[in-house]
Amino acid sequence: MVAVGPPIELAGLTLVLALIGGLLPIFSKLKENPENLRRITGIASGILLASALLVVVPEGFELATGDHDEHEDEGLENLMIGAAVLAGFMMMLILEGSGIGHAIHEEHHDHHDEHGHEHVHHRTSAWILVLGLSLHSAADGLAIGSAAAGTSEAVTALVAMAVLIHKVPAAFSLGVFSMHEREDRNESIRDVVLFSLATPVMIMVSFYALEGVDEHIIALSMLFAAGTFLYVSTVDTLPDIHNPETGRQALLNVLIGVALMLAILLLVGDLHAH
Repeated sequence: MVAVGPPIELAGLTLVLALIGGLLPIFSKLKENPENLRRITGIASGILLASALLVVVPEGFELATGDHDEHEDEGLENLMIGAAVLAGFMMMLILEGSGIGHAIHEEHHDHHDEHGHEHVHHRTSAWILVLGLSLHSAADGLAIGSAAAGTSEAVTALVAMAVLIHKVPAAFSLGVFSMHEREDRNESIRDVVLFSLATPVMIMVSFYALEGVDEHIIALSMLFAAGTFLYVSTVDTLPDIHNPETGRQALLNVLIGVALMLAILLLVGDLHAH
């Protein structure tokens, strides 16, 4: 495969979309309608899930095994491939269990539900939770940067599309969370800016760090990022799916996202064939 050039445009686009998504709840009243955000988050999670399993994992596997030597230990190589995905998933799980988590989405799930939860009080400080979200945002950048360093332009675009679609609701959730946790609006803006910068910075860092290195390293980086995708895409929607009142709609939203990604992949494949 021929690697693409520096993904400067993608880095800029992720920055702009994250800033828009994160600043909207700070400067508007959109946060007062959480139902739309639930729907968008569910669809975006479905797209992210399908992207991980239909694009990032297969491409990472192909990179990792493309130059496979028949004398190599194939079992060990396959173990490394699975371990890379597991490592990404476990990193997010460990961060969550340590309180440095990604799941702040209960901020827009539970504010006005039937249980009277007007506000979610987190065990850890706002800074720690913002750091956790920013680490996930950096993993998004790793996925795009590693794809740009080792795969085709089409694959990079598909990975970036999934990240970008998911970035807006994730940033919006951060903005809602920060508005409830911070006393000063400027601090909320600072939270959003920190989160928004993590992905584009990591895109460029990972691209230049991985450009020209062994394809196996690039593949493992992509697979690690895929593990974080799998974690986030499920965690974003599980609270709603477990809720009897929202479960069916949440499941439908995820299925819509998966179907959209499948349609895009089929369209891209058809265009490529022609």
